[in-house]
Amino acid sequence: MSNVANKGTALVTGASTGIGAVYAERLAERGYDVILVARNRDRLNALATTLTTSTGRTFEVVVADLGTTEGVRKVEDVLRNDSSITMLVNNAGVGATAPLVDSDIDKMDAMITLNVVALTHLTKAVVPGFVARGGGTIVNISSIAAVSPETLNGVYGGSKAYVLALTQSLHHELGAKGVRVQAVLPGATSTEFWDIAGTPVSYLPQSIVMTSEDMVDAALAGLDQGELVTIPSLPESADWNAFEAARQALVPNLSHRLPAARYGVTSVTQH
Repeated sequence: MSNVANKGTALVTGASTGIGAVYAERLAERGYDVILVARNRDRLNALATTLTTSTGRTFEVVVADLGTTEGVRKVEDVLRNDSSITMLVNNAGVGATAPLVDSDIDKMDAMITLNVVALTHLTKAVVPGFVARGGGTIVNISSIAAVSPETLNGVYGGSKAYVLALTQSLHHELGAKGVRVQAVLPGATSTEFWDIAGTPVSYLPQSIVMTSEDMVDAALAGLDQGELVTIPSLPESADWNAFEAARQALVPNLSHRLPAARYGVTSVTQH
């Protein structure tokens, strides 16, 4: 049995394999009980049995397809009503590697539904309880495509840019209320993601592919260090800080009454 202090319950989506399964294991080792959410009941049950034995924590299985309204509502109910929940890991997501022009629009809709809509609903469901209890942590798994949209399918990059922007906004909105948020931007990670996205991971240069275990361990280290945005592969945090400083430097000039002089527009308000 674990002798680590109980830190409450973590709910992890997309928990049956890959990044989600590693998060479940690592969080249990840190003292969390874990609610595992995914579509595949057999995989979830097998993982719950294995991790209960190895960590001594309590695991609950919630079978839900977050690509459906019914599945999202099922998990929303858990997040609203289980006051033991102290962490939400929004990991469930899907990607694509083909250009938009070659993509199935129904699959793009499904990607937006899972990566954006479901994540937003689950976040909204858990936040009021966290605020009321004065604490909680939300970890949103984004992607390097959020800041490098040319890398993969543009809809995927756009969906992950949404996740990053939402996380930054939540930090601004909730930081003073005791709620911690983190966006994790993995690069290529060795999971089933790539098979579903259309390019098997074996096709990628292995020099750029991180294991799920290393990715999650780095993400959790970033969380421990208080990072709002964690890029597990990035050697120097100063590079992100410079990127963010440049963005912030734009803010005072993003909205003015008159167009910038460089456009040569003679506004009627100048007469």
